[in-house]
This record gives sequence, structure tokens and C-alpha cells, in this order.
Amino acid sequence: MTMSSQNITPPRWLLAELTYACPLQCPYCSNPLDYAKHKDELSTEEWKRVLTQARQMGAVQLGFSGGEPLTRPDLIELVAHARSLGYYTNLITSGYGLTEEKIVALKTAGLDHIQVSIQASTQELNDHIAGTASFEHKQHVAHLVKKHGYPMVLCVVIHRENIHQMPDILAMAQNLGADYLELANTQYYGWAHLNRDLLLPTKAQFDEAEAIAQAFKEEMAGKMKIYYVVPDYYENRPKACMNGWATTFLTIAPDGMALPCHSARELPNFDCPNVRELSVSAIWHESKAFNFFRGFEWMREPCRSCDEKEKDFGGCRCQAYLLTGDASATDPVCSKSPQHGVIDELIVSAQRASGSNEKPLVFRNTQNARKFTT
Repeated sequence: MTMSSQNITPPRWLLAELTYACPLQCPYCSNPLDYAKHKDELSTEEWKRVLTQARQMGAVQLGFSGGEPLTRPDLIELVAHARSLGYYTNLITSGYGLTEEKIVALKTAGLDHIQVSIQASTQELNDHIAGTASFEHKQHVAHLVKKHGYPMVLCVVIHRENIHQMPDILAMAQNLGADYLELANTQYYGWAHLNRDLLLPTKAQFDEAEAIAQAFKEEMAGKMKIYYVVPDYYENRPKACMNGWATTFLTIAPDGMALPCHSARELPNFDCPNVRELSVSAIWHESKAFNFFRGFEWMREPCRSCDEKEKDFGGCRCQAYLLTGDASATDPVCSKSPQHGVIDELIVSAQRASGSNEKPLVFRNTQNARKFTT
């Protein structure tokens, strides 16, 4: 199917990456490796214009993300503007720097939802992974979120450094009164791709952790909603990336670059448009980047004739590029891909690296590039 202006669906979910600045230095950060080059952040008025234009197109869900969105002094003003437009708003935060006073101000401005991330179940490991002494503050913030009437939404990114803590992570979520828990196995883009050999759990580690999490999910049915995000590399089919390229999700980077997914700026020669130069509507409907992988005409075999293409849309374009050097290739995660062997090779490479102390994790702040022994 070739997409035309008549059957292009409007964006429904807008991710506003307000800044790449962050007090944390996580080695799995999804921000681009060269994030420091993109310092020319959109102004308050530019963000308001973007939010207004996207809402006029039909976007209803709005995520404020980063980096750390709390570092933007205009966050409360942007939340209030979003509320006036009728968005359902979600603050995606590390919680670092979030005070009770700011929570009250955000609630008054109309913020609907707060998602707090914690890196591990112990202070020592959390603070090591975050590169910042933040564990105690995050715990405090989790209680404040609950105190002020928000559902407690907790996110823990899972990888080899913390996967052994799965029982304790689940106990922590229960102790914090989490209403929603996202156990997000690391997806390997940005800094996580750079550190993949040291972050990818073994299949045995993954299977054990998943069994523990699924048993807990059954135990907590009706009490806590648990979302378990499976790592692509241990699947035989790729995820339906972004629900299909430029069908539902729109990301705006801190410098105004418009992206069909948050990692798309990694794709070479892609000419991603900027909201400083074009309206959101023109970007969504007319830009080369947003039309490049719409529909199915771009697909090669085996995707083109696959009876599952309307389910997974050929998989992730950024992942295909990172693993094969070709963004149009079948996602190698798929067992039907002629390059599926790449996945087997990187799993072996990661398992080999797990027994070596020669290669340290690379943090966003390279001063923290050190090996942690559990």
C-alpha cells in the first residue's frame, strides 16, 4: 500500500523532548551519542507553537521528556499551555530535582500523570548506574507523587547490571505503592547500543527474570498493572515499531528536529525536518523523512510478501540500520531475515564480554566509566 494524503492518519501521541540536559549519566540513555552538539533548544514560545499545531492535527497524548524535563525552567508554563489545549499530559522523569512544591505547581497547571524512573533496588547500584547520588531522593519523590493524588507509575530499565535484582525490584515497587510498573528491558539504541555487550543479559538471565516477573504479575492482578517489555534480541519477530512509521507517534527533539521515532536522527542522509522551518502539518504530510517508510511499498523481500507485515510493519528501521547499515533492510530480529545471524553473533559477543573486565561501561559522563562488581 502506498500512502497518500487521503489515508495518512494524524499523529495521536506527541513526545516533546524538551532538553538533552540531565543530571543522570545512565549508560543506556536513549539520547544520541552527540547530544552535546544539539544545544540550541526551542524557546518557550516555539514549544507552545508546536504543541498548538500538533493538537490542531489531532494529537491527544503528550509526553514531556528529555534528558530531564525538570531542568527546563518553563516546564510548568508548558504544562499549563498543554492543559489549555486539551492534552492528556505525562511527565517522564528521573524524579531528580522534583520537590513537593513543584509537584503542587505541576498539578495546579494541569499535569495528568507522572512517571518516575529508578535504576535499581539498592542505593549503591542505583547511584552507580545513574552516575548521581539519587536513590533516596527518588524514593521520596515516589511517595510525594502518591501523596498528591497521582497514580504511582514506576519505570525500571532492565539490563545485565540489575537483572539479578528482579525479586527486589518487584518488592520495591510494592513498598512504594506503585499502581503501574514498567519493567523495560533495554532496547539498544543511543548509549545502550554503544554499551550493548555489557548490558545485554544472557538468555538464561532473561528467562529467569521474566518468569519471576510474570509470576508477580499474576499475584498482583487487580492491585498493580505490570508492563513487561521484552528485549528484541530474544524474540523471533520484531516489535511493531511506533505502531508503524509516522502513523501515530511524533517526536520533537530539543533543537526542533521532528522525528518519526526518537532514534531516527541516527539514520544517515535522512533530512529530518525542523519545526523552526516547517509547520507540524507540513512535516507530517509532506516531508521526505515522514513518508519514507510509510505503507508497504518501500519493503523488500521477505517483508513485502510476508503475511505478518501489517502486524509488525517490517520491524524497527533504526535497529535495521544499526545492525546492518541499511535502514531499508528487514529487521534482523525477525527469524525470516536473511541477516538474522547478526543477532546470534551479537548475543555470543555479549556473553563473551560478560566474563571480561577489560571493557568498562561508557556513561554519558565518561568520568564514571568504571566496572561495577556485584
